[in-house]
Amino acid sequence: MLYGAMKVTIGGPLRLAFRPWVEGLENVPAEGPAILASNHLSFSDSFFLPAVLDRKVTFIAKAEYFTTPGVKGRLTAAFFKGVGQLPVDRSGARGAGEAAVKSGIEVLQRGELFGIYPEGTRSPDGRLYRGKPGGLARVALATGAPVIPVAMIDTEKIQPPGKIVPKLMRPGIRIGKPLDFSRYQGMEHDRFVLRAVTDGVMYEIMKLSGQEYVDMYATAMKRQLAEAAKAEKAAKAKLAQAAKEQRQSE
Repeated sequence: MLYGAMKVTIGGPLRLAFRPWVEGLENVPAEGPAILASNHLSFSDSFFLPAVLDRKVTFIAKAEYFTTPGVKGRLTAAFFKGVGQLPVDRSGARGAGEAAVKSGIEVLQRGELFGIYPEGTRSPDGRLYRGKPGGLARVALATGAPVIPVAMIDTEKIQPPGKIVPKLMRPGIRIGKPLDFSRYQGMEHDRFVLRAVTDGVMYEIMKLSGQEYVDMYATAMKRQLAEAAKAEKAAKAKLAQAAKEQRQSE
């Protein structure tokens, strides 16, 4: 009931304000379990995709959204529950992966749609990064549910990382044909199969999105960017200190 209310109060205005265009809506089954595997460009991806679908989509979200104390924390938790988000504790990498897999399997066993971002985090620069094999492939092989590749288009321009107020422009959503990996069912502990399944899905997402593909994890790229920014800041501070000392010696 809460999801339905949220869909009306948020989904309706979202469609009206941004007018997202959609291709391939017929590829989402009217009933039965399916996995929506999408690229991840913006925080708003988890709102635009459900807004254009008639069926409920359940995503996973970091547990901090549900455990923040105070009135604001309670309102945030209620909001995320209302839009179909499930909390996952990401404090431990392995524990987070197991929790995500368990949550996905439970959603699919109820015959619902499960949404997941194989990259594991938002793209830092708009490119498509290597998919992590732990969640998507394991859930798909454990349940036999079809995987539907999804490409979010231009959502990073609407709400770039760190920006709160979105820019009014029209995003797009391309939904590909369902991928059947049932031939690998029961092989969810074979790392070579997991990688093959994940890479196959990422290839389809790349074709739909037109993004440049980067054969590394987005988390690794974010670390590189953070380290580079830190080094640049330190270099600027060093130059500023040197200039200060130079002025003092004159």
